[in-house]
Amino acid sequence: MNFVKRAGLSLRAGKARTAVLLGIFVVICTLLLGGFLLRGAAARQAADAQRTIGVDVTLKGEGLTPALADRLGASPRVHRYNPLLPLEATALGIEPLEPDAPRPPGDPVGARTAPVLALNGVRDSDLLLPFSYGSHRITAGRAITPEDAGREVAVVEQRLAGKNGLEVGDTVRVGSADGRRVVPLTVVGIYRDPMPDPSSWTPPRLLPGNALYVPVRTVQRLSPGAADLTEAVFRTGSPEQAEQLRSEARRLLGSGSFDFRVNDKAYDDQVRPIQRVGAFAGLIVRIVAVAGALILGLVVMLQIRDRREELGVLLSLGERKWRLVGQHTVEVVAVALPAVAVAALAGQLAARQTGDALLDRREPAALRPGSPDTPTDVPEMRVEPADLGRVAGIALGISLVATVIPGIGILRLHPRSLLAAGE
Repeated sequence: MNFVKRAGLSLRAGKARTAVLLGIFVVICTLLLGGFLLRGAAARQAADAQRTIGVDVTLKGEGLTPALADRLGASPRVHRYNPLLPLEATALGIEPLEPDAPRPPGDPVGARTAPVLALNGVRDSDLLLPFSYGSHRITAGRAITPEDAGREVAVVEQRLAGKNGLEVGDTVRVGSADGRRVVPLTVVGIYRDPMPDPSSWTPPRLLPGNALYVPVRTVQRLSPGAADLTEAVFRTGSPEQAEQLRSEARRLLGSGSFDFRVNDKAYDDQVRPIQRVGAFAGLIVRIVAVAGALILGLVVMLQIRDRREELGVLLSLGERKWRLVGQHTVEVVAVALPAVAVAALAGQLAARQTGDALLDRREPAALRPGSPDTPTDVPEMRVEPADLGRVAGIALGISLVATVIPGIGILRLHPRSLLAAGE
């Protein structure tokens, strides 16, 4: 009789034994699939967190120009970057804020054309620490984005906007310190700076309410000449990419006195735990695979011992030993395949519960480090064909290990010893 057909008859005859094997395989496959789902979800969440949080690199030093910042920002390791170019300007058609404290005696009264506004040329204002840490907050409109590079737009502080009745869409005019250049700016956003006005006399250009954020090119138009950046912030995907960016900066900027600082605290706080969850899920898969092979091997070995008389009869009738081992292998594989299908249904629920318990569901702190954690979407757990293929492959491997190793004992025995042992 064909040993495959004989395996099917054996499975039907030993329903209890088949049920035990099926139950063990369902548990093993469910744990394996749950591990793969958790590892995949952790990898996706870690990738999203790397794009959102990343590692901020702050570069300072003399000779750092907007052109150099753009060249370094074009690196494939940089996700976002922001140069900061400050400039003092005059206000035309609007009333700047004035300090409440009296002017000190002997301090000359400046002309109306004296610089009273502080322009901050930026490319991506969300990368500025006051905005990324939440101390500055957009109350109307939007922030400065890379798409504003060729536009004449501004984000003004709400005290200056309130004094002049400015709203999003209005136009303000600012001029250079020498009065030769004037640029009209469209207000695209209004922000709030919580810093109070100083109690002592302070020049208007240093008041927090007189600070505007504009694109870098606007500052360059008003500047009398080439100006160096105060700093440039580059966001990379990982600490390793930050170190690679450091090497690129050295090649690009030369051996000048540049200060290169890496801030990876948010990355370590948010991304590292997610990566550890993924590593833990991979460890679960390996442990389950090894433990499953050992448990099934023990079960098959016990079943072979209980069926020694059957094996002895088959060998005495001329059945080859390898065909007996093949019969046991077919029996286990025939149980493993439906167990994968059952695990596909049960694994989704098990992995979702595990993900809720292990994966961080809070908003990344780097987005709003100064604000309370707020819930976000749960990482997506989905059963993919590749995961099922891996589970099926491991299940088949476990089947082979669990039957071939105990089957070595069959190959070493003779019909007489098998039948004698069964008496």
